[in-house]
Amino acid sequence: MSLADIRREYTLTGLSRSDLDPDPIAQFRKWFDQATGARTSGRVRKFFISLYKALLLAGGAEPMDLNAMTLATADKEGRPSARIVLLKGLDERGFVFFTNYESRKGHELVENPAAALVFYWAGQEREVTVAGPVAKLPPAESEAYFTSRPRGSRIAAWASRQSGVVANREALESEWKRYETEFSGKDVPLPPFWGGYVLQPSRIEFWQGRPNRLHDRFRYTRQAGNGWLIERLCP
Repeated sequence: MSLADIRREYTLTGLSRSDLDPDPIAQFRKWFDQATGARTSGRVRKFFISLYKALLLAGGAEPMDLNAMTLATADKEGRPSARIVLLKGLDERGFVFFTNYESRKGHELVENPAAALVFYWAGQEREVTVAGPVAKLPPAESEAYFTSRPRGSRIAAWASRQSGVVANREALESEWKRYETEFSGKDVPLPPFWGGYVLQPSRIEFWQGRPNRLHDRFRYTRQAGNGWLIERLCP
């Protein structure tokens, strides 16, 4: 089968203006809960989502990381890059993730502190895109999250100079073992080059797949006074 022949039809449900919460963060939480199975509205919809997940698992598909999101950044010349990171917090400020400040994305966020996120939940035939300025979290918040990570992951934060060139796998594992020895019997402290960011949304779009490619798509745009303008967009 050629790439041009790969296609699917989207038939689960629709999205209308009346379905939307006035607050896009609340709307995101609703969709996220439904993606995780914490909340599913409608018996028919719940049945088809459960059937879709069962078929994926029967076909050998691995369960998805539902908090996985594509993070797109750009350098000062506007050259973009993207990668998958994990959403680790959500509040009235925005979307929280953690990384090495000296990584490529860290350097790009210094040069151009704006970014975009994409969430795609195939099981719900849904996509959410978010764009806005990015700021570092206060050190205390980064430290609180870092302390909650497994010890091996905390050691890896010290051992891996993310985006830097490494000679081979052995060299990387050797660094991990060196720091494991250094922190033996001790708490693993927060590295000075590691921490969190929050993307403060200025625009959020919700996309629901529909038959014949006539998808439902709504955009929230932040207004003065922190209100939101909601508009339907052509798919």
